[in-house]
Amino acid sequence: MSVIKAVLFDLDDTLWPIVPVIERAENVLYEWLKHHAPAVACQVTIEGMRQRRQELMATDPVYQLDLKALRHAVLVEAFRENGGDVAMAEKAVDVFSRARNEVTPFDDVLPTLTSLRDRVVLGSISNGVADLHVIGIAHFFSASVAAHRFGRAKPDAAIFHAACEALDVAPHEAVYVGDDPLLDVQGAQNAGLQAVWINRPELGPARPLPDNIRPHAICTTLFELEHWLAAQEGWDTNSEFDLTRLGNRI
Repeated sequence: MSVIKAVLFDLDDTLWPIVPVIERAENVLYEWLKHHAPAVACQVTIEGMRQRRQELMATDPVYQLDLKALRHAVLVEAFRENGGDVAMAEKAVDVFSRARNEVTPFDDVLPTLTSLRDRVVLGSISNGVADLHVIGIAHFFSASVAAHRFGRAKPDAAIFHAACEALDVAPHEAVYVGDDPLLDVQGAQNAGLQAVWINRPELGPARPLPDNIRPHAICTTLFELEHWLAAQEGWDTNSEFDLTRLGNRI
């Protein structure tokens, strides 16, 4: 197996749980609408706007790449159809975006990123719209590629190759870590990267892994990922990298 020079990460549901974040952000937005655009809030619901976004995604591939633009489009419709000031849709999106970036990383994220960046270069690839600078972890990553900026989304091989190029590594020298078997594991492997499936118990019952998808490793935490990487690369285990805390969980 090739020497691993880079580790790249998915973001949502890999570094933090996303469902509670989105639910809270949608509630924050709706409360804002009730105070600043009551005529609109009386006519729309969180579920109704969610359904409309799903409809637009199914008919316009642009919105499959840019979730922020999708949310803006639905809000513009809501303001226009219910007598609101359409110009306020931009402010509404900003309200949602601020709340959407109030994430709480899993407990293993900051320790593992801190440890790994001394051994390999780190990057991220995401189909979402998280702002790593606002969240406060951008400094860990030498490159971050987002689908809405790049113009291609996972599992397209192009987005994985773009991230590898930005990190100046060949695909076979990189490991991609993500929670989605199709988008993350299969997508990364088809692009020539090694792939680790992270299946966190905090997110609910373990999901079935399709029979045709075989990750290079399966982990439930980033500590286990670090353990696997150390075993693959023969990293020296000293006081700053204690494998004994992990047991034999891989």
